Amino acid sequence: MKPTSTSIYTFQDLIEGGFLYVDKTKYVYELVRYPKGLYFLARPRRFGKSLLLSTLKSYFLGKRDLFEGLFLYNQPVKWQGHTIIHIDLGDRKAESAEQFDRALCEVLDEQAAIHKVRLSARDATSRFRELILSLTKSGEKVVILIDEYDKPILNNIQNPHVGEILNALKAFYAVIKATEPYQRFVLLTGVSKFSKISLFSDLNNLTDITMAAPFATALGYTQEELESYFAPRIDAFALKEGICYEEMLENLKSWYNGYRFEESSDTVYNPVSVMNCLSAQKFSNFWFETGTPAFLLDMMRNQEYDIAACLQEPVTELSLSAYDVEQISPTPLLIQIGYLTIVRSEFVGDTRLYQLGFPNREVEQAFGAYLIDSYSNLDKERVGVQLLHLGKFLKANDLNSFFSVLHSFFAGVLNTISIRHEKYYQTILYVTLRLLGLQVEAEVSTNIGRVDAVLKTPSQIYIIEFKLNGSAEDALEQIRINGYADAWLADGREIVSVGVAFDPVERNIGRWVVG
Repeated sequence: MKPTSTSIYTFQDLIEGGFLYVDKTKYVYELVRYPKGLYFLARPRRFGKSLLLSTLKSYFLGKRDLFEGLFLYNQPVKWQGHTIIHIDLGDRKAESAEQFDRALCEVLDEQAAIHKVRLSARDATSRFRELILSLTKSGEKVVILIDEYDKPILNNIQNPHVGEILNALKAFYAVIKATEPYQRFVLLTGVSKFSKISLFSDLNNLTDITMAAPFATALGYTQEELESYFAPRIDAFALKEGICYEEMLENLKSWYNGYRFEESSDTVYNPVSVMNCLSAQKFSNFWFETGTPAFLLDMMRNQEYDIAACLQEPVTELSLSAYDVEQISPTPLLIQIGYLTIVRSEFVGDTRLYQLGFPNREVEQAFGAYLIDSYSNLDKERVGVQLLHLGKFLKANDLNSFFSVLHSFFAGVLNTISIRHEKYYQTILYVTLRLLGLQVEAEVSTNIGRVDAVLKTPSQIYIIEFKLNGSAEDALEQIRINGYADAWLADGREIVSVGVAFDPVERNIGRWVVG
């Protein structure tokens, strides 16, 4: 078995070092086969974007020997060398437009030094134009590869100066369109997709392949690729766990598969998670360990974001793109960063609707734990222990013990959080129950009204009603009067009605009664 690595992003180093490389060069071929190509691709972090750019770089440098045995090697493409401008904004930090301009100038000076060119323009936009024109004086066209194009924006999403940084970045990228005649190939990659009415209003000549079917599986591993390239490791892992190969495949799929980047395309595995899992021979939250953006959790908390509604109610294609950094919704960022994905889609009239969901077990468990940690003082390491207790008590139908443990989840709620609506409590409870692996729905419609929450276990169906300014008895009476339980009478499982009252003064569960 070839060694694997999740820390090497350079194609040449992987190949020359004898590391395992899952052949994705058929997608490189689709990108480079034409005389000219200008593209944009967004994918979650640690999904192979940098490796794709590096692979393209090796091709455009004419290093055919590196591709021996790979799909691209025997394709009818030219292997001539090109001048390449390769910009990585991942490590460029700036908190103002002025700092960002200086950071861009440093990047451009580094590229100029590689090509033995001296730049004299004062600002980054002019210097970028100068670099492109200097490298094409002989008539040769350049290749422009930009990695993490959006990192300066994501790093400053809560910065009051983010609009200024956005404008600086917008002007910088406008140079690409202005110098289009001098380009052989362009690819910008990043996590988010700021739409054409903001960042890309002056860069509308790029072909966006983010949700294009031909490139839906260009990054990440398909089921076929997983079984083809990792079979010996999967077999060894199954032997270690004392299970059969097929069962191990199902476990891997549950943990790390599920990302869909076009409504009708196959799902893919997170490559970093799969590599780490099979190397360590254990299941864990490897992807989340690479970093969870605190700004997104803060945004969800500050906006009192309804994650339950997001998971239950379909969204339009418009919701999949982040349009305005100064008034951004968490939904597109959750999708683009990789916490949510397309589960399915359908047309309603002339509108395509997308049902969203967590891609897999790794993301749902880790995201839920981080969310609870963000909303309260309950450390995420302790969340797992508390969840074990909650699951045990619910399985035994011991609701008194169940709500006693749940009380601790609310006990540490930050005093700075404004609790004005029942929705906040419902969201925390919803996330907690999802972490238990239970089937739970919030705001469930019946023929009479809407039930706050319906929780299903193998033996019970719990009908739960909440009251922020009322008693637990009032909540239970509402279930009875409206006949909320009637919709599940034919199910066969025991139906348990639960009224829950929240104490807004103590900011916690007050009383609960079972009917």
